[in-house]
Amino acid sequence: MQVNTANSQSSGSPSTATTSGQGSSLDYDAFLKLFMAEMKNQDPTAPTSSTEYIAQFATFSQVEQSMQTNTKLDGLLSSLALSQADGIIGRTLTSEDGSVSGKVTAVRIVNGGALADLDSGKSVVLGPGVIIT
Repeated sequence: MQVNTANSQSSGSPSTATTSGQGSSLDYDAFLKLFMAEMKNQDPTAPTSSTEYIAQFATFSQVEQSMQTNTKLDGLLSSLALSQADGIIGRTLTSEDGSVSGKVTAVRIVNGGALADLDSGKSVVLGPGVIIT
């Protein structure tokens, strides 16, 4: 019966808390679909109590706010990396292990952070241990 399926998925059991194949936590879209399916398929003779509904809605609101916070933090980190890029271009950069060194010709923003392109054609991720002179 669909009602049991929807209710069992909302329990937060470890088997439903991850997306298949990725091992990551339940994402925003999946949570929203699960929440809406539960509301549509609830038993009319024994509807969800108002306290359960409010608790689920509060959880939904927290997930939505967390997603918005993550988006804003990503934008802030990108802006910070871009503002620091101006001071790095034209300077000499040496990787953490000392294996790569050269003059910085450009800085790119990628998913993992900032990436410095060197005059030697190599790229170095700007992170802990990188020496800029």
